[in-house]
Amino acid sequence: MNQVCTLPPRAPRRLRGFTLIEIMVVVVIIGILAALIAPTVISRVDDAQISRVHNDIRAIESALQLFRMDNFRYPTTEEGLRALVERPNDPNVRNWRPYLSSLPRDPWDNPYQYVSPGVRNPDYDVFSYGADGRPGGEGMNADIGNWQID
Repeated sequence: MNQVCTLPPRAPRRLRGFTLIEIMVVVVIIGILAALIAPTVISRVDDAQISRVHNDIRAIESALQLFRMDNFRYPTTEEGLRALVERPNDPNVRNWRPYLSSLPRDPWDNPYQYVSPGVRNPDYDVFSYGADGRPGGEGMNADIGNWQID
């Protein structure tokens, strides 16, 4: 009995998988694409955060206007923006109602600042200290306030 030992047929090259060099080329291409696209995406995130600050400030300004119409004055600096969600202890505030359901926080999770009378505006200033949470700064760390909004 002569049996011929046959090996299984060799798999065609296309079914054998990728070589290390092929994988490295793909990783390098993905890295180059990420390096080109990341700055664009990051700048869009920064633009979105600034836009959110502008929208929050507009909403706070609307609430401040309603507070003034009801109580014939803006909240004092001491009362702060908290006067828009909690009744101040001032007995002259007779027509108070909640003007905001809660106080928003800026995109960097810091509270919005309020000064009345304002330094840059006659009635009040509402602003965020920016990404660093400190006065001044440049770029994303710059203060963003109601004096900058059209």
